[in-house]
Amino acid sequence: MVTQVLNLIFGSKNDREIKAIRPIVTQINGLEAGLTPLSNEALADKTQDFKKRLAAGQTLDDILPEAFAVCREMSRRKLNMRHFDVQLIGGMILHRGRIAEMKTGEGKTLVATLPVYLNALEGKGVHLVTVNDYLAKRDAQWMAQLYHALGLSTGIIQHDASFIYDPTYEASDKRLQHLRPCTRPEAYRADITYGTNNEYGFDYLRDNLVVTALNQCVQRELNFAIVDEVDSILIDEARTPLIISGQTDQTTDLYYKINAIIPQLKAETDYTIEEKTKTAALTEDGNARVEKLLGVDNLYDPANMDMVHHVVKALQAYTLYKRDVDYVVKDGEVIIVDEFTGRLMPGRRWSDGLHQAVEAKEGVKIANENQTLASVTFQNYFRMYGKLAGMTGTADTEASEFAKIYNLDVNVVPTNRQMIRQDYADVVYRTEKEKFLAIVEEIKECHERGQPVLVGTISIEKSEKIAGLLSRNGVKHNVLNAKQHEREAEIVAQAGRKGAVTIATNMAG
Repeated sequence: MVTQVLNLIFGSKNDREIKAIRPIVTQINGLEAGLTPLSNEALADKTQDFKKRLAAGQTLDDILPEAFAVCREMSRRKLNMRHFDVQLIGGMILHRGRIAEMKTGEGKTLVATLPVYLNALEGKGVHLVTVNDYLAKRDAQWMAQLYHALGLSTGIIQHDASFIYDPTYEASDKRLQHLRPCTRPEAYRADITYGTNNEYGFDYLRDNLVVTALNQCVQRELNFAIVDEVDSILIDEARTPLIISGQTDQTTDLYYKINAIIPQLKAETDYTIEEKTKTAALTEDGNARVEKLLGVDNLYDPANMDMVHHVVKALQAYTLYKRDVDYVVKDGEVIIVDEFTGRLMPGRRWSDGLHQAVEAKEGVKIANENQTLASVTFQNYFRMYGKLAGMTGTADTEASEFAKIYNLDVNVVPTNRQMIRQDYADVVYRTEKEKFLAIVEEIKECHERGQPVLVGTISIEKSEKIAGLLSRNGVKHNVLNAKQHEREAEIVAQAGRKGAVTIATNMAG
C-alpha cells in the first residue's frame, strides 16, 4: 500500500530511470539537423572519427549521443526507418547491460542496431543472439545494410554454414542474397556477428576441445552480447546443457534385446515413473519379471549392471518420450524437437543411451552410444561475456531471477503510441477436451467475422489435434510446426490475411 502511494507521488523506480534517460534523447534529437545535409560518405566517415576518439581515451558513453544520431540518420536513408524516441531509450538500456522489455511490434530488431553499432566501434566484436537460424539470417540480411553503409562488417553463423554480408555478392539461392560463404573464424572476426544461442555455445565447446593448434579456435574473447527473446534463452533454457560427445565402441545388440521385453511390463506393478524429472525405476516385482524375461539370475550382479541401465533407459523411451512431442521420425532417423522453440534439432542426440533406446522403440537403425567430451549450460556460457543485455516482450515478471542469476536489471520501455490491444485474463477448463472444443468454437466465430487467428500450442501433437478438430468443423487453416518449418516464411506471410487461421507450436520469436 505504502509503495503504491509513493509510486503515485514520485513514480516507480522504472519511471524514474526512464525519465533520467530522456535528456540524452533530447540531445540526440538536437544533433539530427546537423547530420541531415551530410552525404552518405560523410556520414559513414563518422565511424572512423568515433574510433579515433575512442583510441584517444574517450569512452562509449562520451560518444553515445552522436553515434546513436548517426546510426538513426543512416537507418532513415538505407532502411527507410527512423528510430522513435522510445527506441532510442531501448537502445540506451541495452548499451548499459540491462534488459529492455518492449511490447510486441515495437521494433526490437531495429532498437538493437543502436547499441550494436556503438559497441562494435571498439573492435572487440558484438554478438547478437537469436532463438533460431531463420531469425539470425533474416535480421542480419535486413540490418547489415545499415552496418555496411556505416563501414562495419557483419558475420552470420548458421548450423551448417557461415557467411559475411557483401552487397556485391549475387547468391544462386535468393534466400541467401548478399551472403558470401566464409569460414567460421571470419564470421566471428566481423565487427558484428548474428547467430543462435546453440551455435555460439557449441562453437565455444569446440574451441575448448582444441589442445595444441590454437589457430583452429573460431571465437575470440566474449565481449558483448545482446540476447533476443532473453526470457526464453536465459530463463526457460538456463539449465539446458549443450553437450559435445564422441562415439564409444560398444555394440547396439543389447538395445534390441531389452526393447523386446519392455512392452510386457506393466505400469505401477513392474515399474514407476516420475514425469517431472523424466525418470523411471523398476519395482521389486519388476526386477523379478525382467530377470525371468532376460534369463539372468541376479539383475544387480556387477556383471549385469549394463542391463539395469539399458532397462531404465528403455522404460524412459517408452513411457516418457512421445513421438511428435519430444521427437519426430524423419527419413529413418529420430530427430529431437526442441521443447522450448518447437523446432527440429538435426544432429543432436540424447546421451546415456536414451537416444538408442528411442531408436529401438521406433524400429529405426540404432547408432552407437556416445560419451560426453565437453558440456556447458546457457546460464554458465552467457555469464562469461564482459557485458550482457537482452530484449523481449515479457521480462518484468522474471525480473528477480534476472537480477539474482545474471545481475541484470529490467527496464520496461514505454510504447511509441498508446496501447489499444486488450489482454484478457486466462481461462481455465475442467478437462482438455472441453478446452479444445471451446478453442474451436472461438476460432469459428473469429473466422466467420474474417478476423485472422493465431493459435499457439506446446507440441506438434497438440497442434495436429486442434488442426484435426478444425478440419472436422470445415475451417480452413495452416499448421506451422517443426514438420512444416521449410514453409515457415510463406505461412507467416499469409497469417494476417482476412479469415486466415494459423496453428503454431511454441516457436519463440
